[in-house]
Amino acid sequence: MNIAIIGAGASGMTAALQAAWRGARVVLFERNAAVGRKLLVTGSGRCNLTNDAARAGAYACADPAWMETLLSGFGLRDLLDMLAEIGVLARKTPDGWYYPISESAAAVVDAFASALERAGVHLRLESQVTAIRPRGAGFGVHYLRGGREAEEPFERVIVAAGGKAYPSLGSRGELFAALAELGHTVLPLRPALAPVLAELGSLKPLQGQRLDVGASLWRGSQRLAATRGNLIFTEWGLNGPAVMDLSHQVSAHAGERLELSLDVLAFCQAEFDGLLAARRASDLPLRVLLEAFLPPKVALTYLKNNRLDPDLALRQASESGLARLKAALNDTRLAVKGVRDFEYCQVSAGGVPVTEADPRTLESLRVPGLHLCGETLDVVGPCGGYNLQYAFSSGALAGRAAARK
Repeated sequence: MNIAIIGAGASGMTAALQAAWRGARVVLFERNAAVGRKLLVTGSGRCNLTNDAARAGAYACADPAWMETLLSGFGLRDLLDMLAEIGVLARKTPDGWYYPISESAAAVVDAFASALERAGVHLRLESQVTAIRPRGAGFGVHYLRGGREAEEPFERVIVAAGGKAYPSLGSRGELFAALAELGHTVLPLRPALAPVLAELGSLKPLQGQRLDVGASLWRGSQRLAATRGNLIFTEWGLNGPAVMDLSHQVSAHAGERLELSLDVLAFCQAEFDGLLAARRASDLPLRVLLEAFLPPKVALTYLKNNRLDPDLALRQASESGLARLKAALNDTRLAVKGVRDFEYCQVSAGGVPVTEADPRTLESLRVPGLHLCGETLDVVGPCGGYNLQYAFSSGALAGRAAARK
């Protein structure tokens, strides 16, 4: 089987290995001068490979059952076995996140590059594919390399060219036009896992602060989504997994009036309530109560915003004042202005709906012999290795299926 794979990211390299290991002749096209450039920046350079909680319900796509089928075909254990096969051993953190023992994304990319060479995969680096044309029982892959145009025939093609996240690393979504010409639906691309632009208002003094929160996105009285995680206050809004996991919903409702609700006690509500009840009649100052759970700057900002003296003893605090404070701690509303653009997001949403590909083989349901994987399909998972698990899984199933006679 003669197979072209377009894109040498996580899904493309996995597809190439799986196909080559099964005897196929594989040509891997990559517009960059080296493979795995986006993989190098994952996990802040540590490469968060996958997550114990990477199950179908964690992903946003058109059909949860589709994702269930895909992950049952190549799941976490399959991924760890494949990584071990190429020389990457993983270690799990207490919260279920997996990293290479080396904690080096560069080491993971090097292992993939070595495995591709040993498997006999033919690399076409610095080659930009511009068109995929049906040709007889297969395809002609048209590409630019060194300023010259060329076209090669293939029996099957796997598109793993990515979306538009990190365009500086080569993902610009330029191949979607070719997929549309072949008859696929292409949903508009939009940022996902992106920082959120928001009006901080009275929380402006917290710029630079980091804390764990619960976050939910509201459109009027409708809660669109909710998550929990780490949050960073910035000069333009909010960053960190707590809001990045909501960002695909923000970009999906661009131009609408949205609010973000922050619950800064989400991870310690029971302990806060217990300490408050136990010391309600004591001389414990309000600031000391809050500083038991929050950084001093956060505690003092919330007290100031709610017109409460930081040194006021709990026994002297009014019920209405405490109620006002607790309401703010559990539900601070910030106006959302949008998300940062593709240069700052980790993945992009949009592309081809999953309902146009077979979840067992990733073969197109509209163009036989064409397989779609990775960010080519409209799938978004939360921070924490979910999106890499999906990329590896979809690439593996596509590569295996394409190699079959």
